[in-house]
Amino acid sequence: MAESTNTRKKTERRTDLLKIFLGLAIFLFFLLVNPFGMETLASKVLAVAILMIFWWISEAIPMPVVALLPLLLFPLLKISSISETATPYSNEVIFLFMGGFLIGLGIEKWGLHKRIALNIVSLTGTSGNKIILGFILSSGFISMWLSNTATTMMMYPIAASVIAVVFDMNEGERSKKNFALSMMLSIAYASNFGGIATIIGTPPNVAYVSFISKKYQYDISFFDWMFVAMPVAIFLLIFLYIVLVFIYPNHMKKNGALELMISSELKKLGPITKPEKRVLAIFLLTAVLWITRDMINQLHIVKLDDNMIAIFGAVCMFLVPSGNMQKPHERLLVWNDTHKMAWGILLLFGGGIALAAALEKSGIIHLMGGLLSSSSSQSVLLVILLVTVLSIFISEVMSNVAQVIVFAPLITGIAEAMNVNPFLLGIPMTLAASCASMLPMGTPPNAIVFSSGHIKIGEMIKAGWIMNLISIALIVLASYYLVPLVMHR
Repeated sequence: MAESTNTRKKTERRTDLLKIFLGLAIFLFFLLVNPFGMETLASKVLAVAILMIFWWISEAIPMPVVALLPLLLFPLLKISSISETATPYSNEVIFLFMGGFLIGLGIEKWGLHKRIALNIVSLTGTSGNKIILGFILSSGFISMWLSNTATTMMMYPIAASVIAVVFDMNEGERSKKNFALSMMLSIAYASNFGGIATIIGTPPNVAYVSFISKKYQYDISFFDWMFVAMPVAIFLLIFLYIVLVFIYPNHMKKNGALELMISSELKKLGPITKPEKRVLAIFLLTAVLWITRDMINQLHIVKLDDNMIAIFGAVCMFLVPSGNMQKPHERLLVWNDTHKMAWGILLLFGGGIALAAALEKSGIIHLMGGLLSSSSSQSVLLVILLVTVLSIFISEVMSNVAQVIVFAPLITGIAEAMNVNPFLLGIPMTLAASCASMLPMGTPPNAIVFSSGHIKIGEMIKAGWIMNLISIALIVLASYYLVPLVMHR
């Protein structure tokens, strides 16, 4: 057994080395040969872009490390100076996500997320279908404010515990199998779908918002994003429940033992604690400020933006005492808590913005946008459909963050060449990137639940194919009818 594990590890190391050297070979080919006969600057940028995209897709080295390449290669190849290249790594929208991360850490540290999840499940009931509904609602809601990956990781052990109890209390093997399968799919898909509802819910949203902020100096407000994406998320969660209980029926009735387990877990948590109340208050205050920002700004007393509000919420976490009796002087967050934060995601955004800026500067985006738009139908609705379909299926095999970073400037170039509102194509591309449901590698939540052993690849493809089609329809309709109402360049 140990020998086979060592053999597998050696094979993986060789494969990773092959990916690294293959990426470098492709980079040198495009840099030295310039097969498309482009101008010198454009050929250099294209070579770096291809290297980054190849290593992102193949995961030859960690994605945040790939995102650091512009800081090395752009000055080395005289594409841009180090100061110019470094600027995107401190883009203001990156701090929006940082603030959201820190608020999420506070919620997670004091267990508020678990209390919310257990209470939702206890309210929905303990029959098989109602438990699935409870997990869809709790995962979807929490994912609107925490990252979809963090939500799935948090819900996974709770779901596993519930599955174990249900297995002990039921005899039908088919029913148990379908229940476990639906439970695991529900937390992954609901985390993905809930995450699209807010800017901070999933990294691709922040990646697109940061690109737009940089390109047009236009801030997509928290409310405007929710106006378009929230209806899509809500309907996706509704359809997810219908699809799961229809194609994988479990026929499980109300379960008294499960009610006792959930009740026992809630009793262990006890009454809501002072730290939880204070975290909840800061979270609600931040959310209200995000939603009412435009109304506050119209008073001309202060001028707020979403980034400032996120940092305000995060700073409050470090300022407000926890009220914990055992550690009376401890704040809701201390700096040591930040070791759990996904710092790599912030680097990834910075590298993506730097790459997008270089692609724009070199004229590659304009060239590709012109070529694609000239061959596209002039029907805006059809182009939105094509963009959505391509985005959702590409995301099945490519990191959705990397996908949005790479495609945001390209899609925007197409929109400009067609002389249409860039958000009509950019928003569906971004939302669809988070809705990949067919394969484990589509999103981290998919991979997490697939590792449970309760899901076979064919079963994920079956449910995922249906959810992909529903996602496409809802995203196209929302983008075509709602985006023009609130988003204008």
